[in-house]
Amino acid sequence: MELMKLEIVTPDGVIFDAEVKQVTLPGSEGEFGVLAHHATLVSLLDTGVIGIEKSDGSELAVAINSGYVKVDEEKTTCIVDGAVALSGDDSDLAKALEAAKTLLKSTEASNTAIAAAVSKVEHIGKSL
Repeated sequence: MELMKLEIVTPDGVIFDAEVKQVTLPGSEGEFGVLAHHATLVSLLDTGVIGIEKSDGSELAVAINSGYVKVDEEKTTCIVDGAVALSGDDSDLAKALEAAKTLLKSTEASNTAIAAAVSKVEHIGKSL
């Protein structure tokens, strides 16, 4: 499978910058996936979880509160207001899960979107 560059940027700086197999994004009109050589597009991102399949096949999740994404054939760039990566050992992951829930609940999104995103974060915590 071909790789593409994924970059996730917050006001505090770049939190993810690597080659990935695919990314699943919480678009304002629903969740959608992006692979290498995807058609160019720009979309709003809603409160939710970005799912990343890294080049080594491992997966990473990043909770976001809002933003937008620009997709080109070779690079996907997410500009988000706030983000928490859900990874690390058990103690770091527990802190990240709590931070992600706090971030998601602080948004101006609909209650349904917030509940769906928090549920996804809790599911990630249980599966790790």
